[in-house]
Amino acid sequence: MMESMTAPAPQAPITTPRLARTVAITSGKGGVGKTFFSANLAAALTRQGMKVLVLDADLGLANLDVVLNLYPKITLHDVFTGKAELEEAILPAPGGFSVLLAGSGLVEYSRLTPEVRDQLSTIFEAVKPRFDVILIDTGAGISDVVLYAVSMAQEVIVVATPEPTSMTDAYATIKVLASQQSREQLHLVVNQVTRQGDGRAICNQLQQVVERFVQGANGSFPKLYFLGDIPLDPCVRDAVQKRQLLLELHPGSAAAQGVVQVATRLHARG
Repeated sequence: MMESMTAPAPQAPITTPRLARTVAITSGKGGVGKTFFSANLAAALTRQGMKVLVLDADLGLANLDVVLNLYPKITLHDVFTGKAELEEAILPAPGGFSVLLAGSGLVEYSRLTPEVRDQLSTIFEAVKPRFDVILIDTGAGISDVVLYAVSMAQEVIVVATPEPTSMTDAYATIKVLASQQSREQLHLVVNQVTRQGDGRAICNQLQQVVERFVQGANGSFPKLYFLGDIPLDPCVRDAVQKRQLLLELHPGSAAAQGVVQVATRLHARG
């Protein structure tokens, strides 16, 4: 008598967790509105249906909490030192997104030690499966801490203003990212423009300089993609002074609409 043969039960397909799209927001010069832009971009992307985290990577000189009027009891410093779990440090922010805030005035994070690098990397890998988009708000300049924070991201947005010093520093940042990180594509956002079309003109000027003087590791120059410009708008100053999101306080303002357009273009490029 033949024994009945039973077919093996079908196995469920192995699925890889979807990781977040990671975008570093950086600038060559301080004072260009980078952190304010990061917070409002996060709010705009959240309104478009995405689950967003802003990682404050300006270690030691953080001010994202000031922009959002938050008073965190737990920061990245507490996670680094083992005083708190990562989940405790991820906080809800106005606008519906989440934030992971760094401490302020902590001199031990002013340079990239192996410990800081490993801790930041571990935290970053842990949060990637939990969000659709992670915005890394870096410090200004090209210090080793800033460059490492940028290196963790798939994409980079360089924020500049029409001021000559800002444009010069933006060029220096682009040059370093091309040579040291082999960045072939970078996004550009121009803040505080006074005339329509200025942002695209500045992007074209920077691209021409980059094509003449910048050579990446593979021998080619990086391509700048213009994401949009944000008008100089008194509503921005009002929102900063009141420590509120521009998109919530003045959603119809010219600057708020500029941020929304940037978010839409960034989403479309994803």
